[in-house]
Amino acid sequence: MIELYNAPVSTCSQKVRMALWEKDIAWQDRVIVFQRNDHLSDWYLAINPNGVVPALVHDGNTIIDSSVINEYLDDVFPQTPLRPETAVEIAHMRAWRQFIDEVPTVAIRYPSFNAAFVHIWSNMSDEEHRQYVDRRPLRKHFYRRMGRDGFSKEEVDAALEMLRLTVERMQASLAQSEWLANDMFTLADISIMPTIVRMDDLGLAHLWADLPKVGDWYDRIQKRPAFAKTYGAGSRDIHPSC
Repeated sequence: MIELYNAPVSTCSQKVRMALWEKDIAWQDRVIVFQRNDHLSDWYLAINPNGVVPALVHDGNTIIDSSVINEYLDDVFPQTPLRPETAVEIAHMRAWRQFIDEVPTVAIRYPSFNAAFVHIWSNMSDEEHRQYVDRRPLRKHFYRRMGRDGFSKEEVDAALEMLRLTVERMQASLAQSEWLANDMFTLADISIMPTIVRMDDLGLAHLWADLPKVGDWYDRIQKRPAFAKTYGAGSRDIHPSC
């Protein structure tokens, strides 16, 4: 019995949904609704004290963090593997995944959060905004840096620079192999996929317009049957990443 507590618009949730569909694993969809603060409720914080999605419950055991969840799924369900065979190739894939977690996954939050929150906060009082931010166990300081008016142009520009660096590295890697880390489709491709989709939805596709290998990769990943299942109704509305 697998239950995935996730939100359609969460990029981290999309990573795990893609892995589940790619591996053809049966799972129960437990939808978290951000608008009613499900992720901050006592019952969900008992599952994931970080107050973010996704969280996976498998036979009563809880696994959190999307990258950890996807590795767990490949460990427990080795059929249709999403990791290469050799230790060196796996290390190469994990280096990509680590870079993705630390650089583009963080960078995409800056334009995403500006698009998702500033208009919501405009009708809040300062006290309401403070309470809204302080309820978050993991990212309250990030929200405080953002402020009610959103991240500054300098901060967004720095984030876009990191996103450009990412797609340039993708271009170089894809010139050497069919997929990001290997000639097989791996967790590295799944890890970067939601960021590229979010960039597209934010009007940032120009960042890879001169990088044909990235454009080809994006076309190919969108044609995978699991992609359409991952991005169902409401999943591409602009909203915070995790």
